[in-house]
Amino acid sequence: MSITKEQKEEIFKNFGRTANDTGCPEVQIAIWTYRINSLIEHFNVHKKDNHSRVGLMQMVGKRRRLLDYLKANDESRYQEVIAKLNIRR
Repeated sequence: MSITKEQKEEIFKNFGRTANDTGCPEVQIAIWTYRINSLIEHFNVHKKDNHSRVGLMQMVGKRRRLLDYLKANDESRYQEVIAKLNIRR
């Protein structure tokens, strides 16, 4: 599923440094997490959709790289994002 404009603006407000901050790692991780969670819901209905499962694995890898970047540069921001999004690590 795609993210609506209103949902993105809400994510920008909650995770960005300013309301228009779209490039910081926290915002990008939050957007990827939202997309991953919506795909997981899709798989509860469509269990054999292997094509989308490949896309899901790519999204998880992208989010993992962003999390690794954030952890390497600022551990406290990393811990904060993990706690807010309930991502297990």
